Amino acid sequence: MALSPSDVARLTAVDAARAARVLGEVRDATLSGHPGPLGPRPVIGESWGRMLRSGVDPDHDFRAGLLDREEVERRRRESPLRHVLPVLREGLLSVADVVHHIMVVADPEGRVLWREGSRPVLRKADGFGFGIGADWSEEVVGTNGIGTPAVARRPVQVFAAEHFVRTHATWTCTGAPITDPRDGRLIGVVDISGPWETTHPAMLAWVDSVAKLAEARLRERHLASLERLRSVAAPVLARITGRALVVDRDGWTAAVTGMPHLDRLALPAVIGAGPVRTAPLGPCSVEPLPGGWLVRPAQGHRAPRGPARVELDLSQPHHWSVGVADAAGAWTHELSPRHAELLYLLAVHRSGRSAAALAGDLFGDPARTVTVRAEMSRVRKYLGAVLDHRPYRFREDAEVQVVLPGPPLVPLPDSTAPGVLRARAEHRTA
Repeated sequence: MALSPSDVARLTAVDAARAARVLGEVRDATLSGHPGPLGPRPVIGESWGRMLRSGVDPDHDFRAGLLDREEVERRRRESPLRHVLPVLREGLLSVADVVHHIMVVADPEGRVLWREGSRPVLRKADGFGFGIGADWSEEVVGTNGIGTPAVARRPVQVFAAEHFVRTHATWTCTGAPITDPRDGRLIGVVDISGPWETTHPAMLAWVDSVAKLAEARLRERHLASLERLRSVAAPVLARITGRALVVDRDGWTAAVTGMPHLDRLALPAVIGAGPVRTAPLGPCSVEPLPGGWLVRPAQGHRAPRGPARVELDLSQPHHWSVGVADAAGAWTHELSPRHAELLYLLAVHRSGRSAAALAGDLFGDPARTVTVRAEMSRVRKYLGAVLDHRPYRFREDAEVQVVLPGPPLVPLPDSTAPGVLRARAEHRTA
């Protein structure tokens, strides 16, 4: 009887050896272009496709140079993950040791910053070049439990021959991305790795749960920092007449006076004391405070409705931004994968898209309008001056330019949104 990818996932839990053999056949057939017993799981198949397009060698192990100790220490000091190491250790290390696995924590670039666990397994990991400072991004070592979750932005288990590089097929990696709750930015990946023979069926859910606990701890730290800033802001705002707000270094609001509450203010990439332009408040004056900024909107100012130039920059993989320039100034904002998809779709469909149409574009399901409206509400917080709604669209008087990557690269290469796939196909045939 033919197996499906879901059958193999269940088989892994009851007969790991047979599952490893089946996946070996799947890998060999897929890479040779011949029919196999079944296709890879979608998340693995998408990763294999990226590897084939980028030229990763499936039969030879390539290792980038290790970071030196000084650079590793610098990255550790600057990583927000240092604040949640106790959470990761408490949640993962004891069980990892029981199943003869190790815990690995990497930065957004896939560089290993921390590694702990079973000593015999650590020695085996050394044989794979899986040491402190190693680069385990997909484009270097192929499909794996650090690089693939970083690209897919979801928890991924890579079991045995699901690794793209053959020499990694004796290993299983289960990783989950950790994002900054302040802005959704990827800050790293936590991974549990070891011989496939000792993999536990609950490993994926377990790692994902601990990653979410780490994000919750980061959220608690952020709320505590806002509370401290609020105590600093109170006496300052008490002396001010007119509109003002106090925000942290990332633009999150701690306190306001004389104006409606604003969850977050889109700050310029470079900011200092003096006049700046913000969205959506327009011209403001800014003064530094311990841990943040005092922002005072210009009195009587209304957001300009004159022509604006919008640049959606999709030229760099995984580093997307939107910039707006008008008579009042210019600013840029870094985009999450979902917001990059939404703005790309609106740039392609200048006449606008309804919530149902965008839901179909993103998920293939026009009924998922609640999710679309929630995301567009977040987009409008920093881009509202150049967006209209009913339907969602860029303002007619806005000049919109999309900066695309050069061939053979495509915009948003990891997106599986149906509308993005159609737009890319139309662009190629244009």
